[in-house]
Formats: sequence, C-alpha cells, structure tokens
Amino acid sequence: MVERARRAPVGTFYAPGDWRSGDRVELDAAAAHHASVKRIVEGDVVRLTNGAGRRASGVVDSVSRRSCAVSLSDEAIEEVDPPAHIELLAPVGDRDRMLMLAEKSVELGLSSWRPIVYGRSRSVSPRGEGEAFREKLRLRQISALEQSGGAWLPDVHAELPLDTALATINAVAPATRIVLDVDGESIGDIAAELRGRAVVALGPEGGLEEHERAALITHGWRPVSLGHNVLRFETAGIAALAILRALSPTAQ
Repeated sequence: MVERARRAPVGTFYAPGDWRSGDRVELDAAAAHHASVKRIVEGDVVRLTNGAGRRASGVVDSVSRRSCAVSLSDEAIEEVDPPAHIELLAPVGDRDRMLMLAEKSVELGLSSWRPIVYGRSRSVSPRGEGEAFREKLRLRQISALEQSGGAWLPDVHAELPLDTALATINAVAPATRIVLDVDGESIGDIAAELRGRAVVALGPEGGLEEHERAALITHGWRPVSLGHNVLRFETAGIAALAILRALSPTAQ
C-alpha cells in the first residue's frame, strides 16, 4: 500500500474529521458517487482534505455508487497552515452570481464568508439567502476545494443587515477594513498594512446606498478602488480577493 500511495492521486475528496495516518476513512454518499462517476477503482490513489487544514493521500479499498473507503498510508498526513485571514462581506444578491463568487473565493483562500442584506438586496429576485441556499453554497465551496486540492474551507455565516454585521466585526480582533469604492484610494496603496486580518466589503447590484457607505466609513472602513471601471459584484469580489491574497502574508 505504501508504494501505491506514492503514485500521483487521481482525485481529491472532502472528508471532514480528524483522521490520522493508518485510518480507514469512509467517504459520504456524495463523495462516493463522485468517485464512481470518475471511474475510480480499488487500488487507485486519492487525496483527502478535511477543509480544516489537513490533507492526506490514501488508497481506495472499496468503491460503489453509495460507499467508498480509503486507507491512509503511514506518514501520509499533511498539516497545512491557514493563510492570512481574509473575510468577505458578500452582498446578498442574484443567487448564481453569489455562487460564482463563493466558489472562486475558496480557490483564493477565503477565511470567512459573511453575507450582508443591503437596501438594494431586497429588490433582487431570485436572491441567495436562507438556510437552503447556504447549504447549496457550501456544496459549491466543497466542490471548489476538491477541484483545487485546497486544505481550508471558509467559515460561512448567516446573512445579516449591515448595522448588525458592523457591530459583530467591531467586537472581534482588529483588522484592515476596506470597502470597495470606485472613487477610493488604490488597493495597492494598502499593501504595507496587510500584516494580519483583512475584511473586505462590497456592495450589491446597483451599489451601496449613501447611508450604507457613510456607516462603513464611520466605523473605520477605508474606501479602496480596483480601478476606474464599475464591476459586477462577483467580479469585484474575485479581483479584490486575488489582489489581497497576493499582497498578504502567507500565513495567519
């Protein structure tokens, strides 16, 4: 089994838990079905990720449409340090666009996803909110984690109105807090300040209402620009996360 486990893995599967070297890990039905669709067979080498910093390679012991077991070889566990903490205040908006942003944010190492109900969020239909939508969003994030071979899933919070979210964030550890604004300072100008946590807010379709922008600034959020073009919220979120991840320290 050790020799086979040294081969390149043919796929990555999400397997929550604190499994250890030598464990036999049973994947859930969704992962088992995915393995079956990918035509993974007994003896294939796969990678597991628990979404909480642990990855491992192992050998498939058995696989069917409803079950899949993977044996982890000795010394197969990899502990991955968390990236520097970046939290996103994502606008509640169009469901498909929110799912796109949530998926790409996992690939970019987002630490925390906090959806915000803005004034203009309420005019969007169909919009992404509620427990059922959060479950769908989580599945998209898990899929992105598997496809990218990542080690960390972001925390996912329930949607909040802006004032409640600001009070919540003010109560936690200090962070560089920015709000995306076409008229703000260049995002590159804050690179020297990204030594710890960063929190990014972006508005919904139609942008922030003036009182919302004022509330953010009053609470210490800095308007930061990605350039002169007005971007759709999912594009702006992906661009900001990519830039901040490139500028930020490699670990928390």
